[in-house]
Amino acid sequence: MLSPALLSSVILVITLALFISERVRHDLVAIIALVASLAFGLVAPRNALQGFADPAVIAVASVFIVGRAIELSGVASAATVWLMPAKAGFAVRMSILLVAGATLSAFMNNIAALVITMPIATEIARSSKRPPGAILMPLSFATLLGGMTTLIGTPANLIISSVRDKQLGSPFGFFSNTPVGVLVTVLGLTYLCTLGWRFLPHRQSVSRANRNPWMTFELLLNAVPSGGRRELGTLLRKTSARLLGIVRDEQILNWPDDGLQIGDRLLLLSRTDPWKAAELLPFAAHVSRHKSGVPVTRVSVAHGSPLIGRGLGAISFISGDEVHVIAGGPRAVTERQPMAQMAIQAGDQLFVEGSSDALARFTTQMRLLEIDRFDRLRVNSSKAYAIAGIFLCAILAIVVGNISPALSFLSAAALIGGFRLIPAKDIYTSIDWSVIILLAAMIPVGASFESTGAAAIVASWLGEVLADQQLVVTIGAICTVTMLLSIFLNNVATALIMAPLAIRVAELLGLDPDALLLAVLIGASSDFLTPIGHHNNLLVMGPGGYKFSDYSRVGAIMAIIVVTTSALFLAHVYG
Repeated sequence: MLSPALLSSVILVITLALFISERVRHDLVAIIALVASLAFGLVAPRNALQGFADPAVIAVASVFIVGRAIELSGVASAATVWLMPAKAGFAVRMSILLVAGATLSAFMNNIAALVITMPIATEIARSSKRPPGAILMPLSFATLLGGMTTLIGTPANLIISSVRDKQLGSPFGFFSNTPVGVLVTVLGLTYLCTLGWRFLPHRQSVSRANRNPWMTFELLLNAVPSGGRRELGTLLRKTSARLLGIVRDEQILNWPDDGLQIGDRLLLLSRTDPWKAAELLPFAAHVSRHKSGVPVTRVSVAHGSPLIGRGLGAISFISGDEVHVIAGGPRAVTERQPMAQMAIQAGDQLFVEGSSDALARFTTQMRLLEIDRFDRLRVNSSKAYAIAGIFLCAILAIVVGNISPALSFLSAAALIGGFRLIPAKDIYTSIDWSVIILLAAMIPVGASFESTGAAAIVASWLGEVLADQQLVVTIGAICTVTMLLSIFLNNVATALIMAPLAIRVAELLGLDPDALLLAVLIGASSDFLTPIGHHNNLLVMGPGGYKFSDYSRVGAIMAIIVVTTSALFLAHVYG
């Protein structure tokens, strides 16, 4: 019979393996771990759902809503553009944008900060005659750095504060991590703005691909080519297009047995735009209602977008027929579905058309990152001032009034919803429910790891390894372990695992727990080595034309700066 500590350890190891595999959704993995802990008696049934009532979970959900309200108000985007000197050089404008991205990330979700600043980044690159890849990775890293500077910068910070509250009797203050976070951020941004971006390769093929990206679209047959398949093949070669299939009765056919018919649709993959392709195929026309002068933009679907899981055909309906999809990315090669039926996934690239106002409104509401064109959402001054005022009052309530983040931001979210400062439908869609489920399910699992004694065993082993080391080495080691774990895990899951261990190790070594907890906080947001460590890194991979190894090329020095700086600073403060 396995001991409870060993059972808890086995469940956690299997959970980590599932997290790393990426074969199962993270929130589902957390639920599986919770059910397993219940089945083996490690979590009592009365405690299984307590995670949903945890103050940290409520705070995270509320911060999502408040941050989304700031994003939708357009004020953050307008302020960022206002700060940008139009005639400055590339390095200067990039530096200002990276500082803006880090600042925004300190007070809202990392992804929201990227959504606001990424279109500006691509415009800076375009006007400087540089590829988007010269700026997008540094921008992603900047938003990660900014999340280290305040309590609400990332959900992981709130989780670490919650662990401190439960085990040490009080949470972190709103600015407890600001001194070390700001120092790390300043040095990290200095590196990115001076040397980091220069390590990125300039690939001419990638630059051309960004100017002429692959597009998947459908052309409607108005007539049947007299030469049949041979004539069609000859004309498609002239347009550099590849035939993916024939759409008939919303089914994909390789080639109909009875040949082509009027009304069939050709599903094509090409770098030639749909209208030019239609001109070269005299018997076909593009199915969109495109009018001359209507803006067309290429967007990337961000994680958390309400469109994920919906078909491409739903975009016209959701937008009130104001925005239409004219083409998708190259994923149709493997999907082999009619365009309207193709389910949208995070990271997909779409080509959409509509009026400037409609595109600005829709892309912001649906969390789409504009790559090739940028129209800012117009600022509604009265609403923007109200949202900013509520946000500042929430922060003051925490800092001055000693109100918990959960109560303060829950009240702020209620006021924003009550005064209709954002559309009602955006209140719940702004919450990343996968993160909420992950948190709520993993909190009791993490508690069982602690209550069964498994955490004490692991902490004892870590304590023996670090027993004779100087404080700066111990802090650096905890930060490094957390950073390496965050490469494979969601940073929230990393914080849930590492924060209790850090407190245990501190107690065994007679150290101030805050020194190691802050090291965990910094390490959990230091996803600089791979594109899979954080959603933002993955979102810029396609538009930036990056390879997997490009991240470590720029991120390795960044990781050294972050670990060394935080270890030296925290050792000085807590030594």
